[in-house]
Amino acid sequence: MAKHRVLFACVHNAGRSQMAAALFNQLADPSKAEALSAGTKPGTAVHPEVREAMQELGIDLSSARPRLLTDDLARSVTTLVTMGCGEECPYVPGVERDDWALPDPKGRPLDEVRAIRDDIRARVQTLIEARGWKV
Repeated sequence: MAKHRVLFACVHNAGRSQMAAALFNQLADPSKAEALSAGTKPGTAVHPEVREAMQELGIDLSSARPRLLTDDLARSVTTLVTMGCGEECPYVPGVERDDWALPDPKGRPLDEVRAIRDDIRARVQTLIEARGWKV
């Protein structure tokens, strides 16, 4: 069976989608599934408050860079999870799509960023367990 690819997408690819992909790749069996992230209007860097919240879990996003969500990238995955990009996120026939309504962590106090991070982690764990991608 082919490995599944999950793409987490938001607007700037500097917060929610970066956290989701990093958490997914930490929790999923890499022989079964992997995650990528991208944004419709990528920023220049991952938000500092997001890097700090993820560092608390031992995940280093200091070298992560936002990247553009292209149609080709979207077509290369089996599942697309959008997070606040609405109509700007592409519709790709044959790609399963889900939308997670999550607040943007940019500029929020660290305790709020932690709450968003923990919500994302719970959603990622649920997705992995439901699909049988657990380590």
